[in-house]
Amino acid sequence: MSLNTFGHLFRVTTWGESHGPALGATVDGVPPGVAIDEAQIQQWLDKRKPGQNKFTTQRREPDAVKILSGVFEGRTTGTSVQLMIENTDQRSKDYGDIAQKFRPGHADITYFQKYGLRDYRGGGRSSARETAARVAAGGLARAALAHLAPGIEVQGYMVQMGPKAIDRSRFDRAQIDQNPFWTPDAVAAEDWAAYLDQLRKDGNSVGAVIEVVARGVPAGLGAPVYGKLDTDIAAAMMSINAVKAVEIGDGFASATLTGVENADEIAMGPDGPVYSSNHAGGILGGISTGQEIVCRFAVKPTSSILTPRKTITVAGEETEIVTKGRHDPCVGIRAVPVGEAMMACVILDHLLLHRGQVGDAGGVIG
Repeated sequence: MSLNTFGHLFRVTTWGESHGPALGATVDGVPPGVAIDEAQIQQWLDKRKPGQNKFTTQRREPDAVKILSGVFEGRTTGTSVQLMIENTDQRSKDYGDIAQKFRPGHADITYFQKYGLRDYRGGGRSSARETAARVAAGGLARAALAHLAPGIEVQGYMVQMGPKAIDRSRFDRAQIDQNPFWTPDAVAAEDWAAYLDQLRKDGNSVGAVIEVVARGVPAGLGAPVYGKLDTDIAAAMMSINAVKAVEIGDGFASATLTGVENADEIAMGPDGPVYSSNHAGGILGGISTGQEIVCRFAVKPTSSILTPRKTITVAGEETEIVTKGRHDPCVGIRAVPVGEAMMACVILDHLLLHRGQVGDAGGVIG
């Protein structure tokens, strides 16, 4: 089993490598009649593409998506949609010196231990470049959500770089698209710029925390016990290369609360239940409450750095490694649109599952 597919009804299979001729996604289960064209998908890929500023890899890829199937006269046909993104700026020679060496903190060594060989040119499937296919599929999912449930909105942003977290009192959604870090804190953006610039000059890298919020999600999505909405969100985020932790709502901070503090009290509003807080992150028992769904994930520092590190060769010899080439000093920056895409795919998948099993049979309160 290759296990390159995720989703239940809305199923996405990604393919391709960092230094291959192209990469992309085959998306099955797309409802028919969804208005879509390449430009609609391209807007999300443009958020993720490399080389946009000095804080991301300087690999120059247009990331131009092509729709090869499943769309006729501007609308989905209900058959599988094939999305392709060509690689145009590979520099495989940059990796010649490390062909026999394993990068510390990188999947080089585990891919070799599993398969008996590895694509050392950028990491192959373990490269962050694989996520371009996810963003393309996420653009298709957003279009389908707009068609089926136009009130749903997905937005991601960075809330921490290394040890430097945002100040929630300065949270301003309008700032997210105004800085290179997709952060809602303009002051933090300035601080991060100086911090990351120095790390980049030092040949080092740093991790980050991304928060993704889905608004307007109706109550009732998800199912007990193994089909929980938060289970699939967590799995989707954890499947992103370089992600090492995921939490929903208060997450690990829930362990520091008492039952009184943690309980989101419920009152009756004019349109149904309303909650006094959202410690649960919009999900109870694996089922959406109708509140904002809040997820955070941690991205580790980029493993390919210019600082010498101790390692071993394929032959088992001890040596040092320096990784040349073009790499993100903080790959978490470009993980923001990837997290958004994965959230959109999961929400659409569970919306389709809910419609198929429950339809209009859900309980009405009040």
